[in-house]
Amino acid sequence: MSETDRGVDPRTPPVPLRPTRRRVLATGAGAAALLGVAGRARAATPTGPTAAAPAAAPAPGPDPAGLAPYASYWFPDSLPAGTPGPGIVWRSLSRWTPEDDPDLAHNTATVPLAERFTPVPANRTARAGQARISSLVSFAPTAGNPSQGSPTADYYALTHWAYIDELVFWGGSAGEGIILAPNAPVVDAAHRNGVRVLGNVFLPPVAYGGDLRWTRDLVRRDPSGRFPIAEQLVRVARTYGFDGWFVNAETDGGDSALATRMREFLRALRAAGARHGLRITWYDAMNSTGRVGWQGALNALNQEFYEDRAGKVADTMFVDFRWTPDTLAASGALADRLGRSRYELWAAVDTESRGWDSAVRWDAIAPRTREHVVGYGFYRPEWTRNHLTDRSPGAFHHADDRFWTGESLDPARPAPERSWRAPATVVADRSTVSGLPFACSFNTGHGLRWYEEGEVVSDTPWNHLGLQDRLPGRRWAVETAGPRPSVTLDFADAWRGGSSLLVSGAPTAPVTVGLHSTRLPLTRGSVVEVVHATGSGPVTVEVGVATREASAPGGPVPYLWLRAGTTGAGPDWHTARTALAPLAGRTAYALAVRIASPGGGPLVWRLGALAVHDGSGGRRPAPPTRAAVDAAARQDGRAWLRLSWRAAGGTGGRPRHYEVHRVLPDGGRRFLGGTCGTALYLPGVPRAGREGAAVFEVRAVDELYAVSAPARTTLSWEP
Repeated sequence: MSETDRGVDPRTPPVPLRPTRRRVLATGAGAAALLGVAGRARAATPTGPTAAAPAAAPAPGPDPAGLAPYASYWFPDSLPAGTPGPGIVWRSLSRWTPEDDPDLAHNTATVPLAERFTPVPANRTARAGQARISSLVSFAPTAGNPSQGSPTADYYALTHWAYIDELVFWGGSAGEGIILAPNAPVVDAAHRNGVRVLGNVFLPPVAYGGDLRWTRDLVRRDPSGRFPIAEQLVRVARTYGFDGWFVNAETDGGDSALATRMREFLRALRAAGARHGLRITWYDAMNSTGRVGWQGALNALNQEFYEDRAGKVADTMFVDFRWTPDTLAASGALADRLGRSRYELWAAVDTESRGWDSAVRWDAIAPRTREHVVGYGFYRPEWTRNHLTDRSPGAFHHADDRFWTGESLDPARPAPERSWRAPATVVADRSTVSGLPFACSFNTGHGLRWYEEGEVVSDTPWNHLGLQDRLPGRRWAVETAGPRPSVTLDFADAWRGGSSLLVSGAPTAPVTVGLHSTRLPLTRGSVVEVVHATGSGPVTVEVGVATREASAPGGPVPYLWLRAGTTGAGPDWHTARTALAPLAGRTAYALAVRIASPGGGPLVWRLGALAVHDGSGGRRPAPPTRAAVDAAARQDGRAWLRLSWRAAGGTGGRPRHYEVHRVLPDGGRRFLGGTCGTALYLPGVPRAGREGAAVFEVRAVDELYAVSAPARTTLSWEP
């Protein structure tokens, strides 16, 4: 597989703009978790306009000491001849140890893989238990891929996890490295949504610099008969916290003996990883002759890399693009005979160049009128970002929603199918929202600014997928008797993070927006909270809680409606809190909002946050400890540094994430970044006036966005 030319689609959505500064008001039955602890912490350390650092800082420039951590990549053992290009470091996996990995704390994912459930599908064509999706994504180049986000919003911030079964961290090249470990933000975001992430072993074609010695290095046995690189791959995955490996052997020139050794290597890799829950996906390239001959099928020539006489060799197989309807049908039938699920085969769908305009014989994979034949695998769906001329976050999410949901942008009401068969119309969505407390601030993992309680506390663009919320899987299921308004994730204003849910238009009837599919056990103390604002006239808001599912796919969700008050005209955020005691002992299967404009006319309404909890909000999480500057470089009034701290302890469970702020000389705070781990790199922090030292605070943040007391550390401006 190699890159192809990218097309351009200049279409972008209109994005209504609103003021970005906010005064925060609490309304309803009192503000609990979403305002309580967080609000008190904010009052103690103000974050209004006076707290901002001097005007938006320009780009920080290159790191003068090379402190920036990057995602790891290696060759199996021997390195290429010559010298690496600028910014590239050649490393041998055979010599890697966690103890000698300087970036380990920055590259280690910490969010455990969440369990998923499958609700009744939103439409009649999506099916549970049949085709699933693997997605091969290149988030950044192999070399220089930041470990912990970066100061730009131009990023493939994938949010449609509900339709994906596994994600492959695609990349690698003969000039950089051919074994890639996923960076921590991608793994943390995927795990929060129940999606496995695989690293990539890419043995490139000879035409792209591939060297057969790297294949031999990979599958070499030591004198005791063990496969040392297989053991290293398991060690890396366990240490970094991801879920296995995608193995793609495309370097031609081997023989049957090398093919046998490859099969034995895969078996050893799977055996060593299986006890830790690791998985292997094999790409259909090398066959049993040792040569590269893409089959476009599971057949006698490549079966031994998937299942041999001794049993399972790989967990899944990515079937090359050369498939036909007949070869996929035969592949599914062979999987059946082997006693394997046919949906463990991914039929490759190349979307790198044309995205939703790609020519795909969909009925060969997932026919509408009979059972699905196999699963399918997207190659490079980040086309939804790469093809745009306007790569702003709003434009990207508009394109990405269309890719996953279809032209209607509503999985419950799919548009008539043309050439593109949107995943939401094929694959049943899944969710991980099954326990209390639960909260969502509609944060996508990137943004133009960072907001806390409606205030801008950093005007620097950013990305970090580890900070992403569990977003609604069905975007957007809307019911109304009148014109359908626009429903989108918007970046012009937010309650917390970088984005909010915006509903805008001129509806003539109440509008219901389906949000999360859930399995939340409700108690007498359970409450639901919403934080919302209107930029138009008064808006009446209700919260929907469904205590049973739709009776059939595509059927209406039976919500019970709870009044959440009316917001008056004006930019202020309001918090409404409603008790769920009457539903105690029941399960919430879905959440929604219903809004109406009593006075009619245009509607501009934002949902900043949604939470359900058992009324125990108000406790601050335990703080981190031992914050320290591990390394720093200073140049021209700026500092580049690495921070670390010890994880928060206590009985409140692990934090959702940590946030790092700069304390300014006037006592205000500026957000610098966040992470799910315990280390963060900060590039180009400017000196504030003539201060003698920069002060940094690290806080733990819990699932309801309550923040801990800070752990502080300082950096003197004099080395």
